[in-house]
Amino acid sequence: MKSARRVGPVPAYVLHQLAYRDSGRIVELLTREHGRLSVFAHGVRRAKSGLAAALQPFQRLLVSWSGRGEAPTLTGAELDTAGLRLPAAQFMSACYLNELILKLTTRHDEHPELFDLYEETLGSLANAAGATRGLRLFEKRLLDIVGFGLALTVTSDGHEPLDASARYHFRPQVGAIEAAAGAGGRLYSGAALLALGAETIRDAAQLSEVKPLLREALETCLEGRSLRTREVATAMRRKQSGG
Repeated sequence: MKSARRVGPVPAYVLHQLAYRDSGRIVELLTREHGRLSVFAHGVRRAKSGLAAALQPFQRLLVSWSGRGEAPTLTGAELDTAGLRLPAAQFMSACYLNELILKLTTRHDEHPELFDLYEETLGSLANAAGATRGLRLFEKRLLDIVGFGLALTVTSDGHEPLDASARYHFRPQVGAIEAAAGAGGRLYSGAALLALGAETIRDAAQLSEVKPLLREALETCLEGRSLRTREVATAMRRKQSGG
């Protein structure tokens, strides 16, 4: 009989948790070396368990597990660095990152660049001044990682370089199409598309401009699946506005 495979400690983040039986949890982790995976945390909800305090979202952990199946058993978890101080205003944005990863990646696919991107984006959210830019770049890079990168440097029809002074229609599965004079519909400036493609985008107006483009691209990848975090954020805004 083969002995159980033991892994860790390795860096990880908690993406999601579900109650399991009387005192356990199923924990969805993002690791740098092993991709996304589920682990069983047995007895973690008991009063004497030391794991519960460590299994907090948005904190870099060192975790260990044992087992050979699809969902091995968590054997250890502790903070790897000083706790990240995430502003309350950015909590839903951080949950949005987690939900996108859960819905757009496959378990056990190794994406070390995704782990690094997630960590970098959490740092951006902790700094209010860089939060919006961090979110847009996360969306753009996640699309690249899952194989749905956007063509942001040339036109889709003639493959001509985008003109920073021109206006374009943009369809995620097609690309940029230069708009005729007086054209209606949603238009994007060549300058904003080029800045997003080069990841030099910083201007608040341009960041706002490309938000619907990235949203449409992500919705195409989601194939009709809704994002709970987006629904909650919309409901919260309506409540605050009295709508």
